[in-house]
Amino acid sequence: MSLFGMIFIWWRRATLGTLVKTWLSGRFVGEDKFGNRYYEDKTGKRRWVIYAGTVEASRVPPDWHGWIHHTFKQPPTITPPRLKTWEKDHAPNLTGTPGAYRPSGSLASKGVRPAATGDYQAWKPD
Repeated sequence: MSLFGMIFIWWRRATLGTLVKTWLSGRFVGEDKFGNRYYEDKTGKRRWVIYAGTVEASRVPPDWHGWIHHTFKQPPTITPPRLKTWEKDHAPNLTGTPGAYRPSGSLASKGVRPAATGDYQAWKPD
């Protein structure tokens, strides 16, 4: 990415300011299975993530989300969260991508809108 892109295009990668802050005062804490890298400053008060790819907050798994927002003191690399049997693996927000949910009848799906089921009655003024 060009210097211009690093300064102004924040949605693709870390900006130049974030990289300089990380280099000067960041302490590497860990990395998740998606390749996102997590840092904190020397006091432990500020925490941040450098995304592996597009900057999208939903790409942070729940265990790291809790650490970033100071819900957990220890990062998941030190104290892994205890998962419940009903919990599913983390999935990022797919809105606006080809993998987004498109119900039948949606303009984005290639199907035809289903006929009315009869449980709807249109309002008619008196």
